[in-house]
Amino acid sequence: MAASLLVELNTEELPPKALKALSDAFAAGIEKGLRARGFLAEGSRATAFGAPRRLAVHLTQVAARSPDAPFRQKLVPVSVGLDAQGNATPALLKKLSALGANVDHRQLVREHDGKQEVLVYAGVKPGIALAEGLQQALDEAIEWLPIPKVMNYQLADGTTTVQFVRPAHRLVALHGDAVVPVRALGLAAGRETFGHRFHSAGPIAIRDADAYAAQLEQQGKVIASFEARRARIAELVVAAARRHDAQPVMPEALLDEVTALVEWPVVYASEFEAEFLAVPPECLILTMQQNQRYFALRDAAGRLLNRFLLVSHLEASDGGAAIIAGNARVVRARLADAKFFFDQDRKRTLESRLPLLASVIYHAKLGSQLERVERLTGIAVEIAKHLGVDRTHVERAARLAKADLRTEMVGEFPELQGIMGRYYAQHDGEPADVATAIEEHYRPRFADDALPSTPVGICVALADKLEALVGLFGIGEKPTGDKDPFALRRHAIGVLRMLIEKRLPLAIDALLAIATQAFNGIKAFKPASAEITAFLYDRLRGLLREQGYSANEVESVVAPQPARIDDIVERLAAVRAFMQLPEAESLAAANKRIGNILKKSAGAAKTVDPALLFEPAEKALAAAFAQAAPRAQAQFAAGNFAEALRELAPLKLPVDQFFDDVMVNVDDARLRANRLALLAQLREQMNRVADLSLLAAG
Repeated sequence: MAASLLVELNTEELPPKALKALSDAFAAGIEKGLRARGFLAEGSRATAFGAPRRLAVHLTQVAARSPDAPFRQKLVPVSVGLDAQGNATPALLKKLSALGANVDHRQLVREHDGKQEVLVYAGVKPGIALAEGLQQALDEAIEWLPIPKVMNYQLADGTTTVQFVRPAHRLVALHGDAVVPVRALGLAAGRETFGHRFHSAGPIAIRDADAYAAQLEQQGKVIASFEARRARIAELVVAAARRHDAQPVMPEALLDEVTALVEWPVVYASEFEAEFLAVPPECLILTMQQNQRYFALRDAAGRLLNRFLLVSHLEASDGGAAIIAGNARVVRARLADAKFFFDQDRKRTLESRLPLLASVIYHAKLGSQLERVERLTGIAVEIAKHLGVDRTHVERAARLAKADLRTEMVGEFPELQGIMGRYYAQHDGEPADVATAIEEHYRPRFADDALPSTPVGICVALADKLEALVGLFGIGEKPTGDKDPFALRRHAIGVLRMLIEKRLPLAIDALLAIATQAFNGIKAFKPASAEITAFLYDRLRGLLREQGYSANEVESVVAPQPARIDDIVERLAAVRAFMQLPEAESLAAANKRIGNILKKSAGAAKTVDPALLFEPAEKALAAAFAQAAPRAQAQFAAGNFAEALRELAPLKLPVDQFFDDVMVNVDDARLRANRLALLAQLREQMNRVADLSLLAAG
């Protein structure tokens, strides 16, 4: 009989940052194991549960026994398995023994596999009981859990040592309302679990698999589902903030971590002294989030309030007065530390901290952070020259960009690098765009992050990322597979996004040359511009595909490796518009054909000699091209890429006629070279916007 199945491991508090992954893996592992063994119906559904002290999974439509399964096993050729008298050879007996098959060789089936006659062992494998199948699936699921750090602990017998993420105390396994007799981590399965550590007394006997979540919530004061508990916390936090006319600062990572810390969420509001608001809000928010897992509050104007929300697992009878007061005391000490760091840091200028960067190693082969700053500054100034940006401000911002690494606040909270640099630069009286650039030169820090907002910030941000790409590639520290310890993929995407979205008229090869020059004299460095160029264009392909362009559209504009990419979006739009023309498919195919002819042919003339145009079709093509090319070139020069391609549409008929009537590779060398020159000019004009041959079908 099919019924629902519940499996739960009751443990000590699990590591909060790993709980969701452990929960999902535990559920997926058991589901996979049971499905592979035939216990689950096609419509069977798995629900993962993950709470601070439990991992569990609920599965619907689980059979009590797996179905019998027919099987066929090819053994050995007849000539190998049977001797001249038709008796089993040692080779066949060994094969059967290895399979655990107790069968008379005369019961084996003979089949021809296309090459020779072979012996086949065919039969029906009987199903197994759920207890056996679940035991195997449970063992596999536990073995493959993504445990960040394994603990060793002893069982109650004092002699048996178990390895797991945290000590496990109870195992529940119910098929319907019946206990499934499996074992794990030295525990025998039963139906009893524990509820909330403080709001529940004694063990809870789960009636049946389907009653688990509701019974645990009602009797045990535990919301077992990670998703349901997370949604409940978000709802409570938003409601509590609204009562204070505020908006909560609720990042996803914090919400996930708090969800992994509490079983029965209760939200309380507390506060701290208003004097702490003199500290930059980023410092206060990070202090509350990282040290205490609090949700900071902002008013309608976005200003930080001296109030915060905390999520507790205790529903206090007095309204939480002691909890609120206790957390106020704790946060006061934390914020006092932040204020101390901020006050101490402002006693020294950023510029005075520059020499301290000499003792901070950037990379063993590339020197200190101070040496890096020198390279970064040189690159940024060169970029500023090309863009016409104030070089004095760019140089100042680049030189101070990393100085906050030697401040107390950034030492405590590395996430604030750049942010604190801006505050300290403002305190030192630096120009506004210099202070802003110090913060923004790290942008974009992640996908969809904003780009630097000022020209000075763009110059320094480009320099920062180019210095990292060129330097680290130059010493062999390039990304491999899914490993990218220096975030070079992110740096590359940052460079590409700035060039495209800020419409920067900068050539990629020129930028790499500027950055490469900055590494002169470093022994371990070897220029790797070709590798970096390929790396950048590969990232560009991915970036454009994410924006919804097809593989062919992207390849047509990226494969030629355009030196500048500030107009690549317009090129893609032109390609998409071109492909809507009725002539597009034919012209793309012709372009591909021309490319193949030119690859295989040599001796094309540099210019077309009208006197050597012999066939009417080639004369017609030359005339049509002479008429269309100037118009297309004028549109291209004006940046009207779609119009430039549209001007080539009338060439379809003369091109088709040319290939129908004209032989290109004739014996006459002069005629052949002239025809190749005509095709080369045609292909060059057609491919100014994109390589149209890559749009051809097939």
